[in-house]
Amino acid sequence: MSALRSSHLYPVVRLFASLLLMAIAGSAMYAAILVLEPAAAEFGTGRGAGSMPYTLFMIGFGVGGVMMGRLSDRFGIVAPTLLASLCLPAGLLFAARATELWHFSLSLGVLCGLFGMAATFAPVASDISHWFTARRGLAVGIVISGTYVAGAVWPPVLQHFIDTYGWRATFHGLGNLTLFTMLPLCIVLYRPAILDHGDGLARRGGTRRRPLGFSGRSLQGLLCIAGVGCCAAMAMPQVHVVPLTIDLGFDAAHGARMLALMLGFGVVSRLVSGWLSDRIGGLKTLLLGSMLQGLVIFAYLFAGGLTTLYVLAVAFGLSQGGIVPSYTMIIRALFPAGEAGWRIGMTMLFTVCGMALGGWLAGALYDLTGDYTASILAALGFNVLNLGVAAWLLACDREPPVGAAVARPA
Repeated sequence: MSALRSSHLYPVVRLFASLLLMAIAGSAMYAAILVLEPAAAEFGTGRGAGSMPYTLFMIGFGVGGVMMGRLSDRFGIVAPTLLASLCLPAGLLFAARATELWHFSLSLGVLCGLFGMAATFAPVASDISHWFTARRGLAVGIVISGTYVAGAVWPPVLQHFIDTYGWRATFHGLGNLTLFTMLPLCIVLYRPAILDHGDGLARRGGTRRRPLGFSGRSLQGLLCIAGVGCCAAMAMPQVHVVPLTIDLGFDAAHGARMLALMLGFGVVSRLVSGWLSDRIGGLKTLLLGSMLQGLVIFAYLFAGGLTTLYVLAVAFGLSQGGIVPSYTMIIRALFPAGEAGWRIGMTMLFTVCGMALGGWLAGALYDLTGDYTASILAALGFNVLNLGVAAWLLACDREPPVGAAVARPA
C-alpha cells in the first residue's frame, strides 16, 4: 500500500481501476442486447416485447446516472460503486433464474441498469476529473472509453458462451465474474477526492451564478439539448449499420465488422479528444467533433460500395467518439466541482434519450420511405442542432481555456 500512497502513482492507479470498472460493468448492457432473440424465443414473445429488457436497462441507466451522480457528489464515489458491484451481479443472477419476461426485464432494468451500470459511468467520470488538472481531458477520455472497450470485448465472448452453454448459464457465469472483479476495483477507489473549489469559473473571471452569462439551469438545459442532438444523430449509423449494409446487397457479417470498427476507433477518438480538450477546451472539442460527425453522416448519403462503407465506419468512429467526454470537460469548467456528478449524469441521461430517439426515428422513417435517405437527413438535422448549441456557447465564452500544470496530489 505504500506505493499507492505516492501522490504521483495513486491517481494513475485509480484511473485504470476506473477504466476496468466501467468496462466490466458494460458487459451487462451487451448481454441485454445479445439475449434478445434467445430470451424472446424461450419466453414466447416477439422481438418487440423481447427488446423490453434492453429498453428498461437503458432507461434505468439514464435515470440512475442522475441519482448516482447526486449520491457521489454527497458521499464520494465509493458508495455508488459498491452499490453497483452488488446490484449488477445480483441482477444478472436473478435474470438467469427468471421464469417470466417481466421478472427478467426488471432484473436487468432496475438492478443492472438503475443501480448497476449507472453508478459506473457519470459518477466515475466525474470522480476521475477531480484527480487530474493539466491532463483532465485525457483522463476523462480514458475512463469513458471503457464503454467502447466493453463493446469491443464482450459481444464475441458472450455470444460464444450463449451459443455453447445457453443464455442462462452465461448470465450466471457473468454475474459471478462481475461480483468478484468489481468489488476489488471499488476498494481501489477508497481515497476521497479533494475538490478544488477554486477551479472553473473562479479562474475564468466569471461567477458561478451566471456561467457564460446563463443561469445554471439554462446552461444545463442547453447541454441537455446538445446531448439529444449529438446522440440522435449518432444513433443512425450505429444502430442501423447492419441493415443498411444488407440493403446495399452485402452480407450482414460485414455490417457487424463495421460496427466493431466504429466502437474500436471510437476508443481512439475518445483518447485523442481528451488530449485535445486539455489544450483547446471542452467547448471547442465539442464543436470540432460535431462538425466531423456531421460530415461523415452527410457522406453516408453517397455510400454504395463495400470499401466506402468500411472507410465511413472508421471515419465515424474517429469523429463521434470524443463528443460525449467533452460534456464532462465543459461541466467541470463551468460549474462548481461539488455539482459535477449529478450534472454529468443529467447530461448523459439526455444523450441516452437521444440514442433511443435516433435509433427509433431512423427505423420509422425507413418503414415510411423504403430506404435510409430520410433517416440520414434527419440525423443531419439533429447534428445541426448540436452544432448550433456548441457554436452559441462558444460565442459566449470570451475567456481562454483553463489549464493547470500537474496531476492532483492524492
